[in-house]
Amino acid sequence: MKKAEKLFENIYLIDGYDLKMPERTGSYVLTEEKLTIVETSAGPSVPNILEGLRELGFSPEDLEYIIVTHIHLDHAGGAGLLLKNCPNAKVVVHPKGKRHLADPSRLIAGAKAVYGEKFDSLFDPILPVPEDRLVEKKHGETLEIGNGVTLTFYDTPGHANHHFSIYHPKAEGMFTGDTCGVRYPEVSGQGIELYLPSTSPNQFHPEKMLQSIELFKSLKLKTIFFGHYGFSSQPEEVYRQVTYWLDPFIEIAKNSYHEGATEQEKVSLTAQRLLEAVALHLDQKGISRDHKVYNILRLDTEVCAMGLIDYLKKEEKNG
Repeated sequence: MKKAEKLFENIYLIDGYDLKMPERTGSYVLTEEKLTIVETSAGPSVPNILEGLRELGFSPEDLEYIIVTHIHLDHAGGAGLLLKNCPNAKVVVHPKGKRHLADPSRLIAGAKAVYGEKFDSLFDPILPVPEDRLVEKKHGETLEIGNGVTLTFYDTPGHANHHFSIYHPKAEGMFTGDTCGVRYPEVSGQGIELYLPSTSPNQFHPEKMLQSIELFKSLKLKTIFFGHYGFSSQPEEVYRQVTYWLDPFIEIAKNSYHEGATEQEKVSLTAQRLLEAVALHLDQKGISRDHKVYNILRLDTEVCAMGLIDYLKKEEKNG
């Protein structure tokens, strides 16, 4: 099965088959003078990444940089394992994420709280990254990976405080991780572009997300490369949809927050109502409710619900 897909000159996408699903989480390979990967997905995806590199004619020894937009396990969980196979590489990470890659114990505990008994099959193994192989990049800092290709890093919170996005000058595009939402390629085959905000726990903050989107707008991007999944050449439509959905997501969560007696009830009500809101939208687009997109929408709305309720709980506490 072919693992790597060419998107642009010297930019390829490897499907990591995260959650054992196609087109869920991808790793971008930048085949410049200094071979670079953006995102590793979780540990179980690493064999797919290595196979994709071989398919492109590279060996693990060729890799020089592994960049993770943020340290959530579906983006950086495989960094330690991939690094173990790539002896000449260094991992580039947001300053607030560096210590968690060096010691992933808190990341593991947080993910176990969300995913429970599914944790091992989804994320194991998670290996620490040696401190001397970690490189942090602050807002506005750069990394030259080839002739005319200098990547620029931008602090982009909203989804997580340890999140940066990476500007690629030749593509005039940004690797946005989860800050600019999730793209659902499952329905793009029907001519439908669906982009939803990712509000997962525990640092979701709508105002910060909107500020990051304003930053993207100011850079006049032509392309957005998503952590989930693939790219869009319609950035304005991405901004419109993600911004549009933020208000109903929060409103649904507020109503559920006041109705639910326990935190689990609040989350469950929110997840059900988020899914129904998106389903009504897809009904109007002619997408049936047994379409494969619902396999991932059920999971995404559940995780989004957790983050929304966590955000409202913090707001209430600080209010």
